[in-house]
Amino acid sequence: MGGQVDRWDRVGRVAAYAAALALTPYLLIKVSWVVGSLLGLLPVGAGFGKTEWVVLNCATIGMAGIGIAVALALVRPWGMRIPGAPLAFCAWVGTGFLVPVLPYAVLSSLLGSADSGPESGSDVGPSMPVWEAALVQIGFVGMGLGLAVALPAYLRRRWPDAFAGRLGDGGGGSPGALPWTVVVGSAVGLIWLYWAVGGTAGVAHRGERDLAWYVLSGLFGFWALVASAATWAAVRGRPARVPRWGPMVLGWLGSGSLFAWSGWKLPFTLYLAVVRPAGAALPENLALAAVLHVAAVAAGAAMLRALVRTRQVPLGS
Repeated sequence: MGGQVDRWDRVGRVAAYAAALALTPYLLIKVSWVVGSLLGLLPVGAGFGKTEWVVLNCATIGMAGIGIAVALALVRPWGMRIPGAPLAFCAWVGTGFLVPVLPYAVLSSLLGSADSGPESGSDVGPSMPVWEAALVQIGFVGMGLGLAVALPAYLRRRWPDAFAGRLGDGGGGSPGALPWTVVVGSAVGLIWLYWAVGGTAGVAHRGERDLAWYVLSGLFGFWALVASAATWAAVRGRPARVPRWGPMVLGWLGSGSLFAWSGWKLPFTLYLAVVRPAGAALPENLALAAVLHVAAVAAGAAMLRALVRTRQVPLGS
């Protein structure tokens, strides 16, 4: 058993370094976009003014920098000494962004999609050359795969009891907080799945729907339902004989997807609703989309809190 743990730990360490390395070109590309737009050497994205474009890309630069720091924290000795809460939160958001959409990212890479990343167009730069788009895609896929392997290895080292045992072993969380969380998460997921299969209620601009929108709506809906079911199982402790790590991991990924993606999309939705820039529109009704994203953020955060309290994980240590 000790040899298997050591082997898994070595794989996790390699994956952490690979994740940080994979995302570095994305960080450099975004820096070049900001500098190029400020100097007038590169155009800004469609539907954005220069200020909005710089702010957007500065935000993604910060996110990329945090992602690289988190990946290194999962493997470097200082990562075991820093407070657990901020590291766990950043890792939760990062895995929520990347791991649930890995099937789409890989498929779009194989099919040569014009999108540069899983944001379905919200992160595409003007006149992006093929090599640059490939580096961006590699960054997303590499970071997602790296975190998917490195994070469990890190959690196993730092909090070995958090995922141990079976659901029926005790250590329940806060069942009273579950009903609204699960209902809201499930409702959001069902609406996204309804759109993914072609439903038109709540869709304001049907012509804006493309294959990426359908696929991502389906993925987000799927993970919302997975998060709801996994959180319910982990907190309720049923089915009793199911290994605890399964619902905990699925709840972690699904709740992170709800929080991260809706937290990212909500500002765009509000921007479009207020500014209404020419040439930029979302398929869904903006008011409904805003409500869904707020609900998803709240449900995702509540699910994480419930999962942490099931085992009283000492995030402060």
